[in-house]
Amino acid sequence: MVDVSNKEVSVRIAKAQCSVEVTEEIYTAITEGQIKKGDVLSVAQIAGIMAAKNTHQIIPMCHPLSLSGVDISFRWDTEKGIFLNIVTEVKTKGQTGVEMEALTAASAAALTVYDMCKALDKGMVIHETKLVSKSGGKSGDYVAE
Repeated sequence: MVDVSNKEVSVRIAKAQCSVEVTEEIYTAITEGQIKKGDVLSVAQIAGIMAAKNTHQIIPMCHPLSLSGVDISFRWDTEKGIFLNIVTEVKTKGQTGVEMEALTAASAAALTVYDMCKALDKGMVIHETKLVSKSGGKSGDYVAE
């Protein structure tokens, strides 16, 4: 791991996103609470939070961090297909950033959606996982284009 002991403590925030493309059958089953494994969005939210908190156990060179907050939201987009957009925001006050925690949370939430719905259709596609923004730290702010 990189030594961060000389870095200044600052508030650090990172946002990430990804999406899961689903069929109309899956969309209906999720929105009407008909998935046999349970409430898909609630379980995916919990999975994302757990993933953020345990990123250092999944990604080898990540530092264990004390997170001050993890927020995961979902939004349906039905304009060009049916997409469940997942947005995560992770915060801490520390010496290293939370980009990996936000990305891991988004990925775990998407994988959880897939797992809970795969009995209906294994053809779901998890699309672009990316960092949306980050603030704090020596490198300053970043906003994706």
